[in-house]
Formats: sequence, structure tokens, C-alpha cells
Amino acid sequence: MMESQDQCHSKHHMDSGGSPAISAVMFAAGILGNVAALAILEIRRRRRTGAMTGHGRTPFQVLITSLVVTDLGGTCLISPLVQVSYSGNVTLEGMTPATHAVCSYFGFSMTFFSLATMSLLLATALERCLAIGHPYLYSRRVTRKCAYVTIPAVFLLCVTFCLLPFLGFGKYVQYCPGTWCFIDMNPERTEDRVYANLYATVMLLLVLAVAACNAFVVYQLLRMYRRRRIGQGSVAANVRPNPASLAEEVEHLILLVFMTVIFIICTLPLVVRVYINSAGARKESHRLDLIALRFISVNSIVDPWVFILLSPGVLHFCWAHVRNAPTGSPEARHLRKDGGVSVELARPPADNTQPSAPGESV
Repeated sequence: MMESQDQCHSKHHMDSGGSPAISAVMFAAGILGNVAALAILEIRRRRRTGAMTGHGRTPFQVLITSLVVTDLGGTCLISPLVQVSYSGNVTLEGMTPATHAVCSYFGFSMTFFSLATMSLLLATALERCLAIGHPYLYSRRVTRKCAYVTIPAVFLLCVTFCLLPFLGFGKYVQYCPGTWCFIDMNPERTEDRVYANLYATVMLLLVLAVAACNAFVVYQLLRMYRRRRIGQGSVAANVRPNPASLAEEVEHLILLVFMTVIFIICTLPLVVRVYINSAGARKESHRLDLIALRFISVNSIVDPWVFILLSPGVLHFCWAHVRNAPTGSPEARHLRKDGGVSVELARPPADNTQPSAPGESV
């Protein structure tokens, strides 16, 4: 096992029989999905600013756009190296055997983009928490400027963490079949093992924090729904100036919940592998490690498609067909609940010129 491990970490040529088809399809799907998601975001922004003069991007729009751009950047900066490796029948280590530069770059990029996307998702979930749970504080303190400051701060923290292996704390190594490099999940040195566990713990805490934020938003939306159902909408309106429709908040929540589920599915296998390797004897499983790495790389490909499929227009279309109603009918613009209470899916009137509400649609 140890001999196999050393060979996998240091070999310079690909094994015969490998095919780049799966990697090529994943690369194409990632590019297409992220570009389409960015186009949808821009179309919505232009429609919104055209309908409501004086409105710019909301913090939610800024954060969700940065998340899509980060996914696109990760796909463009990482996936082409896999194709080059297959086309030249050379591993990442084999590209720069003397300096290990390509492998280190690949490992750094994988680590950075996994942390950055998860951190941006947390920032988006926190923005929703403040918008729903503390609307007064949100309207006074949370602005686009806060979002624009948060993004580089997240990137700086992630870059700092990912540079630690270059300073001797942690290590990037190659994984079979030679087209992957990532943090050494089963290292010999104590400091490298601590770094791997620190990464896994940070990812786990981010996942738990996002899940907690989404649970809080669900709780607040249920409270809003109950107030509306018992006829206390006027009280809620006094507490929350210029509220967006409840359905708009639900649309944001559905998007965040599905993206969170995808993150959990893609992240937990890697976290589990690191903890298992740390808890037991040093016995590496290349097959399981590779599965965990592939899961985390799939995240940036699936994310934009989740965003596209869960866009408000698609949700309205689906609800219309679920209720067997034409898309343009009044039934298609309402999500009716039992007891005759309905939640409007229509947008706020276009002549509303007051500042945007915390739940403004993307």
C-alpha cells in the first residue's frame, strides 16, 4: 500500500485506458451553466432597474453574482489542466517534475475555490438572516458597499489559508490517476495532519452555519405567514417598511436551501475522508480519496444549474402546471395554501420608488 501511495503521489505518466470524456463534459457543463446563470442575473438586473428607477443591485444580488463568478473562475482555472494532462499523457507532477509548480497550483486552486464558494454562500445566508429577522438593522446597516467589502475580505482569508502549505504547514500532493492535486489527506508529518483537519473542520463549520441560517430564515418566514394568515399584516407592515411579498422571500430561500444541500453532498465525503484518515492508522485508499475529490469538484458545475432551474420564472411555470393552470392565468400568479390563504408570486408594483426591501428579488 505504501509503495502504491508513493507511486501515485510522484508518477509522471498517465495509466493507459484513461479517458478525458467525463472531464470534458464536466468542463463544458460548468462553463455553459455559469455563463447562463450570469446572463440571467444581468437580464433580471436590467429589467428591475428599468422598471424601478433609482434601484441598483441589492446585497443579495451582489453576493449571488460573486458566487457564480467564483464558480466560473474555478472551472476555467482548474479544468483545462486536466484536459492537458490527458492529451499529453502526463500527470500534473510530470509537467513540472523539478518544482512541483503545476501540482501545487492545482491543489491551491482546488482548496481556495472550495473555501471561497462555501464562504460566499454563508455570507449570502447571513444576508438573508438579517433581511428577514432584523429588517430595521438590515435597512440601516446592510448596503451594497458591505457586500463589495465582504467579497475581497473572503478571498483574502481564503488565499491566506491556502498559502500555508507553501510555508511548510500542510502539503499539496497528487492523486491518482495523476490529474488531481489537493491537500494531503493522509500525511506523515503532524503539522500536515493538523492542516488537513483544520481544513475539514472549517468546511464542516461553514456547512453547519449555512444550515443554521437557512433554518432561522424558515422560522421567520413561518412567523410572517402566520401573522398574515390571522390578519396581522398591518402590524407586520409597521414593523417592516416597504415589505416585499412573502413569495419573493420564499424564492430566495428555495435557492439557498438547494445550494446548501448541494454543498453538503459535495463537501461531506471529503470531510469524512480527512477525519477517518486522522483517526485511524495511516492507510490510504486512492479510490475513496478520488471519489471525495470528484464530489467537491462537481459543486461548481451543479451550482449554476440549480440557480437556473430555481429561478422565479421557472418556479412560476412549474407551479402553474402543477395546478393545471395556464402560465398567464391568475392561478399561475398565486401559490394557494389550504384554507383559502394565498401567497402572491407577482412582483411589487413598478411605480414603487421607495428604497428596495430586504427581500427584493434577484
